[in-house]
Amino acid sequence: MQMERHVRLAADDGQSVPGLPGSATFEEFFEREALTLFRRMCVVTRNPHEAEEITQDAFVALFERWDRVSEMDDPTGYLYRTAFNRWKRLGRRAARQVRETIGSAPPDAYGPVDDRAAIDRALAALTPRQRAAIVLTELLGYGSKDAATILGVRDSTVRALASQGRAVLRDLLRSNDG
Repeated sequence: MQMERHVRLAADDGQSVPGLPGSATFEEFFEREALTLFRRMCVVTRNPHEAEEITQDAFVALFERWDRVSEMDDPTGYLYRTAFNRWKRLGRRAARQVRETIGSAPPDAYGPVDDRAAIDRALAALTPRQRAAIVLTELLGYGSKDAATILGVRDSTVRALASQGRAVLRDLLRSNDG
């Protein structure tokens, strides 16, 4: 990622994160978390360019507040909350892209496709909020309370969104098997 070069230049201040292995500096924190955050944001946004932009913005915001963030019990949680808040602000654009992706996908004239493509299509059919709830609870392992904090909604909303998302995925994936 391009942001790595810019953040590296500014991250040599030696500040460390308490409680992290070896008292990690911002640069070490970035090295450990950047690729994982980027990949997870790719799943949520379904757009690597948007995911990279969100990842960059989240790390820039963290770097600007590193003196406070490094003192937090869970800087990684703050990073994800920052990224998901950025994603929510870009929600209209993401919704438009999902509609365009779904609307422009050609029908499968060649029969069954591999599992990855079927899962991709099923994820695209979810609403952005359902997809975010699924990513946070299923892929990242957050509980509904923590996921709710990240998304800025009630934990019952996260449970409902995840349940609805799982039902849509189950139905779509079953229909692909037939």
